[in-house]
Amino acid sequence: MPRLKQRQSLRQTLSPQQVIQASILQLNVSNLEQKILDELESNPVLDQAETQDDEEVINSENEEVDFEEDPDEYEPANIYDNTRKENRELPVREQLDFAEGLVKQLDNFNLSDLERAIAEDILWNLDENGYLAVDPILIADRYDRKEEVVKHVQDKLQQLEPPGIAAKDLQDCLLIQLKGEEDTLAYQIVSKYFDDFANHRYDRLQKYLDISKDSLVEVIEEISNLNPRPGDGKIGIGTETVIPDLLAVQQDRKWVVIINESWIPELNLSNEYVTMLNQKDLPGETQKYLKEKFDSASWFIHAIEQRRHTLTAVMEAIIKRQKGFFKGEIELLVPMKLQDIADDIDMDISTISRSTRGKYVDTPYGIFELKSFFTEGYKLESGEEVSTKAIKDLLKKLIDDEDKSFPLTDTDLANQLKDGGFPVARRTVAKYREQLHLSVARLRRELTY
Repeated sequence: MPRLKQRQSLRQTLSPQQVIQASILQLNVSNLEQKILDELESNPVLDQAETQDDEEVINSENEEVDFEEDPDEYEPANIYDNTRKENRELPVREQLDFAEGLVKQLDNFNLSDLERAIAEDILWNLDENGYLAVDPILIADRYDRKEEVVKHVQDKLQQLEPPGIAAKDLQDCLLIQLKGEEDTLAYQIVSKYFDDFANHRYDRLQKYLDISKDSLVEVIEEISNLNPRPGDGKIGIGTETVIPDLLAVQQDRKWVVIINESWIPELNLSNEYVTMLNQKDLPGETQKYLKEKFDSASWFIHAIEQRRHTLTAVMEAIIKRQKGFFKGEIELLVPMKLQDIADDIDMDISTISRSTRGKYVDTPYGIFELKSFFTEGYKLESGEEVSTKAIKDLLKKLIDDEDKSFPLTDTDLANQLKDGGFPVARRTVAKYREQLHLSVARLRRELTY
């Protein structure tokens, strides 16, 4: 029987504490640092603790488990590791203000928790033009829902400003901006004759629409004045430097999960203002102001602690499910959905989404985004379910290694995948190839000289 929280259709009213917790959880480590600095500046009762010695700073609640005794176990640790700071560079501030503004607009929408999580996922997967950069079916699979659910949420996002955000392509972007003008020539051209418009086949348009050249010029100018790039280059995330939020390290055959807080100042409440608040002759307005600030500061500190706990729990669950990867066989990711982790640690799926979006883990095998551990499953004829990532990796390798004079057709690729242990249909090959943004054989040959 589905849990009650999965049946909720109306977004619950969140308490101030929950709002702060949700906003802190979705931040990666570099943005959390900036958030803390902003909070320190705006809230006078919040203090930055003095730097402690490493022995005091590195506090672990480990109960070490020998890997030989139980190779599937590992240990969480909440660690302020200042020894790593000198080897890291602070990244240039990522271009997130615009995207964060879009997410903030969702507060005005009547969304269920699931819809809110999907909406945020869509917004964090926009390209620099403001279009959805991933196939909706991939987002749907992360939440174990049908593609129609994601498309329904995507349609709701048409209400966002600027218009055209979260469109699937240029045509969709322009149609969103022309919403309510369905009876106009501009809408008719974009909806019915977009290919001719995009390729400047204006003579055809004039013939199809049976209008004068002057009228055509006027309507073309109207369409050209629409915004083809509502993202306007403000969404793309810089990739120069990635600071991991977590570290997964193996020590004496024991896995240790570390929260990377080398950039995060430790916070406490100001003793000076605590003393002031306890003064008997303190004016009522001042007392009210200080109590509000103390509440806000306490909630903020607790939200950071909760983020630490949640990220650790999520990473623990990921390692348990992706045993092959963390034994060094990094190509052996097993199918895993957000709902799987939510069930494992008894948290809401929206919490898992916020925990994994834009967060990175540093492993012995490289730095990986947490969401990369979530993959679709494909059931083989034998009944075994394998990760679609493994299939896509092999598919990409086959195309990379092919003779470009005679590129492999989708049928050829399907046959070679079958030889590699993945018997998939030709249409499935075509689907995965498109998701990898790889052209059909004919275009791959034409683009190679």
